[in-house]
Amino acid sequence: MAKTLDPKCKQCRREGSKLFLKGERCFSPKCPILKRNYPPGIHGPKGRRRQTEYGQQLREKQKAKKAYGILERQFRNYYRKAIAQKGDTGEIIQQLLEMRLDNVIYRLNLAKSRKQARQMVTHNLFLVNGKTVNIPSYQLKAKDEITIKPEKAKAKNFADLEKKLEKQETPGWVSFDLKTKTAKILNKPSGNELEQIFNPRLIVEFYSR
Repeated sequence: MAKTLDPKCKQCRREGSKLFLKGERCFSPKCPILKRNYPPGIHGPKGRRRQTEYGQQLREKQKAKKAYGILERQFRNYYRKAIAQKGDTGEIIQQLLEMRLDNVIYRLNLAKSRKQARQMVTHNLFLVNGKTVNIPSYQLKAKDEITIKPEKAKAKNFADLEKKLEKQETPGWVSFDLKTKTAKILNKPSGNELEQIFNPRLIVEFYSR
C-alpha cells in the first residue's frame, strides 16, 4: 500500500501550518512550526514566495491530503463523491474525510495521531456494529457504533483510557461510553464541528478547473 514517507515535521513546515501528524509533540513547545516556521531546505530561512491563485489551491489540497494521510487518487475520488451529492461540495468533502474510521478513532482520543489510529484499525482492534473492520478508510454513518474488542481492551494502547479522554474534548458529533468502551456516531459533522485545517473552497476550485 502506498504511503507518504516524508518526515512529519517537514510536511507541516512545507505547508506552513500544523497538520497534527506527531500527536502530543504538536501541542508542545517542541513543535518545529513554532521554532522554524519556514519551508525546509538546505538554504535556511528565506521566507515564503508569493503564491499564485493556482499555488494557493494546490497547497490547500496538499494540506488536506497530508493531514488525513491519503494519496492523490483516493482524494480525487472523495471529490467525485462530493460533487455527486446535493449540498456544499467543500463541506461534503470534509464530512467524508471526518467520517473515515481511522479519523474517528483519532477524534475519540483513542490514538495520538491519525497514523497511529490507522495502524490500530489495521491491527483489528475495533468492531463496527459488531463486526471486525480493518479498513482505515471505511466510511461510517450516523448511528454506527464502534467498540473496542473485549480481548483487546487491556492492550497497551488503551491503558489509562480515562486520562486520555480527559486530555482533549471529544467532538459533539460522537460520543464514547467508558464502561462499555463503545463509541457512537450521533450525526454527520457540520459547520464549526469540522476541523479547519484547510480551506475546502480552494480545493473545490482546484479540481473544478
